[in-house]
Amino acid sequence: MLSFGEKLRDLRESNKLTQREIAAKLGIKQPSYIRYENGKSEPTLECLVKIADLFDVSVDYLLGRSNY
Repeated sequence: MLSFGEKLRDLRESNKLTQREIAAKLGIKQPSYIRYENGKSEPTLECLVKIADLFDVSVDYLLGRSNY
């Protein structure tokens, strides 16, 4: 099973977006987003919902509770 950070990286790469672009869309700084992908930090609940909306996936998918 992929970790949260691995899922983020896969979603970002499959959408051909840079870490900088994702951070801007989420309204956070790029180093914060990089820490999410590297597993060094976790997003707030608000940011987690923004990530799910951005990639059109469920929060459950991001958290590993669902495959969809």
